[in-house]
Amino acid sequence: MSNKIDCAFYTAGLGGGVKPDGELSQPSQVCCRPSRTILGLSANRSGICPNSGTNLSWLTPIVYFACLSILAALFSPSNSNGQDEPSHPNIILIMTDDQGIGDLGVMGNPIIETPNIDKLASQSAWLTNFYVQPVCAPTRACLMTGRYNYRTRAIDTYIGRAMMEPEEITIAEVLSMSGYATGIFGKWHLGDCYPMRAMDQGFQTSVVHRGGGIGQPSDALAAPRQYTNPILFRNGIVEQFKGYCTDIYYDEAIRFIDESQRKAKPFFVYLPDNCPHGPFHDVPQGFYEKYKSKNLSADQFPQQQGHPIPETQNADTLARIFAMISNVDRNVGRVLRHLDELKIADNTIVIFMCDNGPNTQRYVKGMRGRKGQVYEGGIRSPFFIRWPARIKAGLRIDKIAAHIDVMPTLLGACGIGAAKNLDGLDFSAILQGELRDWPARNIVIQSHRGNQPTRLHHFAVRNPRWKLVHNSGFGKEKFEGAPKIELYDMFVDPLEMNNVASDNPEVVRSLRDAYDKWFDDVSATRADNYAPPRIVIGSEHENPTTLTRQDWRRTAGGGWGAGGHWLVTVNKPKKFTIRCQLLRKQPRESVEMRIGDHKFRIETDDTNLTCEFRDIELSKGDYQISAIATGGGEKQSVYQVEISH
Repeated sequence: MSNKIDCAFYTAGLGGGVKPDGELSQPSQVCCRPSRTILGLSANRSGICPNSGTNLSWLTPIVYFACLSILAALFSPSNSNGQDEPSHPNIILIMTDDQGIGDLGVMGNPIIETPNIDKLASQSAWLTNFYVQPVCAPTRACLMTGRYNYRTRAIDTYIGRAMMEPEEITIAEVLSMSGYATGIFGKWHLGDCYPMRAMDQGFQTSVVHRGGGIGQPSDALAAPRQYTNPILFRNGIVEQFKGYCTDIYYDEAIRFIDESQRKAKPFFVYLPDNCPHGPFHDVPQGFYEKYKSKNLSADQFPQQQGHPIPETQNADTLARIFAMISNVDRNVGRVLRHLDELKIADNTIVIFMCDNGPNTQRYVKGMRGRKGQVYEGGIRSPFFIRWPARIKAGLRIDKIAAHIDVMPTLLGACGIGAAKNLDGLDFSAILQGELRDWPARNIVIQSHRGNQPTRLHHFAVRNPRWKLVHNSGFGKEKFEGAPKIELYDMFVDPLEMNNVASDNPEVVRSLRDAYDKWFDDVSATRADNYAPPRIVIGSEHENPTTLTRQDWRRTAGGGWGAGGHWLVTVNKPKKFTIRCQLLRKQPRESVEMRIGDHKFRIETDDTNLTCEFRDIELSKGDYQISAIATGGGEKQSVYQVEISH
C-alpha cells in the first residue's frame, strides 16, 4: 500500500488510471485538494473541491475550465456492473455517540425501547463482527477517509489532536464530485476551523456543533451548554436553534433530502448525532420519566454468559442515556417514514452504527469493557445496512469488518472505484449476494491520550480467529514496564473469558509482528506524520476564525488545560483584529498576547470578559498564538480567541 496520497484518483467504471510517472492514461477522476497535482500542475493554494466552492482562481482560465469539465464528466455516478437500475443510490449514514452494542432491543436489551432501529435491523444485512475505535474522533477519521486514523493526524479527541489533516480525501468529497448533494447534521469532531471543517471537507451543507460535544470548551461562553435550544453552526455561521439537538439534526436532514429531490440529485446524508454522549442533565423528559420508573438494576439484564454488569451502575444516569437513545430511535423512524412517503426507500442505502462502546459500564451482550477500552465491549458496534433494491434483508456476514471499510464499500455500491491507498476494503459485492473470498486480514485498533502514538500501547489486533490485546489504558500517554499481552481464541471464546497467550506463543509472535509492521506503516504515512495540523487564519473561506481550547496545544494543567497555545498559518500578509474572551471576571491589569516572536500588551483595569487588539499586521508564515491576562496576583489564559481580518 502506498503511504502517500498523491492526487487521489478515483475511477467510476471508466477504465481510467494513472501511469507510474503521474500522467493521466485514460479519463480519470481527480480530487482537487490543497498541495495536489492537478493535470500536471502543482496546486499549493488552500481550497476545497469544485462542487463545494473551491477557489481555483489561481489556475489559468483554460486549465480551470478543463478541470471543471473533467470533474463534471468523470465524477458522475456510473454502474460498474453494467445494469441500468438502480443507479446512484441515495445514502443515509447514521452514527450515534457513546451508544454501546447492547443499547438496542434487537441486540437483546430487554428494557430499552428502540422499535424503529429494531425494524431497520430486520430489513437490513448485518455485519456481525464490526469494529470501531474505542473513542470518537479516531473512529470518525477512519470512517470519513477509509484509512486508519494514524495516517490522518487525528489521533485523540481534544487539545489539538482531533484535527484531521486537510489533505485527506473524504467520502463526502468524492461523492460531491460525483454529483451527490452532501450534508452533515450533528457532530463532525475533526476540526472546527478552516481548512478542517466539514464544509471544507466535501460537505456542501453542514449543521454542526463545534468540538467533541455540546457543553465543552468549544462552545461560546454565553452558550446555554445544554442540548435544548443549542447554538450550532450552519455552513460556518453561528445560529441559535430551537428544540432538542437530535430533533434539530433530523429536521435539517429531512429538509436537505427534500431539497435534493427537488434538484433531482442523489444525496449523501451523514447523521452523526452527539447523543447519548454526556452531559446528562438535559434529556428528553418524556422518555426520561418512562425509564426512571423502571427497574434498571443490573439483574434486569441478561447475564447468563460472559462478563457480569457491575451492581454499582447508576440507575438515574442509565435512565437519561436510554431516554436519549429512544429519542434517536424516534427520529430514525421519522426519516425512514419520510423515505417511504417520497417513494425513494428502495434505492436509498441506510446504515446504522455507533462510534465506540458505551459511556458507562452497562449491558454489552456479555462482552468485556466499555468506551475507551480495547476489549470487545469498547470497540464493537452494531452495523445494519439496508438497501432494498440490492441487499437481501436478514443477511448475516460474520467476516471481520471495520470503520475503514465503510467508505470503499459505499463508493463501490455507487459504482465509484476507490483509491488504492485506502486501508479499507469494498464489501458491497458480498452484501449484494456475490460469492467472493474475503481476505483473512488483520484489523488493528489503537487509541490513547497523548501527542504521539506509543508502540504497543492500548491496542488490539483482530483476525478471523485470534485477537491480541494490550488494554494498557486509554487515559495514559504511555505504559510502564513490559506489555501485558493477552490472546483470545475468538472462535471458541468470543466474550474474551480465557487468556490463552501462554499456550500459543507462536500466534502471539505472529500477531505482534503484524502489529509492528502496521505501526511502522501508518507512522510513515507522511513527513512529521504525527505533527498536528495548523489552523489557517486570514483565509477568504473563514472570517472570523475562533480559536478554542478544543484545538489548542495544552501547556499547563490536565484535561482541557489551564494554559496553552494555538498553531496557525497566515496564508498571505494581512492586518488582523484579535478579540480575547476570558473565562471569568477578575480585576485585570494587563493582557499579553504572543504571536510568534511578537508581543502585544494592553494595560487595563477593566473587569469585562473581553479585550481587543487592533491593527495587528502579520506576514505570511507559521505562528504560535497565546494570550494571558494578569491581575489581582493571578494569571489566566484566555478562554477563546476570535481573529478577524
